[in-house]
Amino acid sequence: MTPSRRAVLAAMAGGALAGCAGPRSTVNRSASVTGSPSAPAAIATGPSTPGSTAPSASRAVTRADIVARYGHAVPHTWGFDAPAVVHALPTTGRVIALTFDACGGPGGSGYDRALIDFLRRRDIPATLFINSRWIDANPAIFRRLAAEPLFEIANHGTRHRPLSVTGRSAYGIPGTRSAAEVYDEISGNQAKLTRLLGTPPRFFRSGTAYCDDVAARIVTDLGERFVSFSVNGDGGATFTPEQVRTTVAAAPGGSIVICHMNHPRGGTARGITAAVPQLLATGHSFTRLSDAVH
Repeated sequence: MTPSRRAVLAAMAGGALAGCAGPRSTVNRSASVTGSPSAPAAIATGPSTPGSTAPSASRAVTRADIVARYGHAVPHTWGFDAPAVVHALPTTGRVIALTFDACGGPGGSGYDRALIDFLRRRDIPATLFINSRWIDANPAIFRRLAAEPLFEIANHGTRHRPLSVTGRSAYGIPGTRSAAEVYDEISGNQAKLTRLLGTPPRFFRSGTAYCDDVAARIVTDLGERFVSFSVNGDGGATFTPEQVRTTVAAAPGGSIVICHMNHPRGGTARGITAAVPQLLATGHSFTRLSDAVH
């Protein structure tokens, strides 16, 4: 890890990305339709760890497979950094990925129509990380978003938990407590999205974006890529419009920007509405994750 990367992560330790948990202080970081949580993932197994006994690549990875492989694994990292986690686009060009979380649950099932309508008017592509509970609260809106090629839908978990095999929490939100619960958190919404979209989601982001390295490997084994961020665009939906504007407008090329689409009373929509024209004027363009991350 480079010194600058280490400094960025240290600065972010006091930040907040619990966009469904109400206002919290944040620090910027730059650089019902129900699915069954215990159902087998509809994805063939990914790369196994050295020395592990991987399930056959010809069948889906099950909860029992994950418990057998990772039930006694000890994590060595906790936070936004882990092997195979995607933090930025593989380019130094003036391309930016806007990502918007919809967290669901108490206080987090709103819909920022002004934000989405702006993206539509300006033809700005984005990746929407949507939680299972948000889908249940907004089925008609979800169906429309899922039908629009401008947007792609990604997995934001079943219960919006930080992804841990030991029960670590982030911003007061309890994390998953075992490899089995990590599986449930990923696969419950994965199964739901696969059924609703017709194809499985490619990307996953946990509640709060926190994970440990063991949990990150489980995401990979279930056929998805864990996506973090390089710019915290709205501070967990707590920034003012001006804070959002200045933060997002300063995003360098190759950034993955995290914001929220479930807090219509926050500053995200007005900040994005002001920042995007500034970025376009300086030669930047926008992409969905699937069009840039392979």
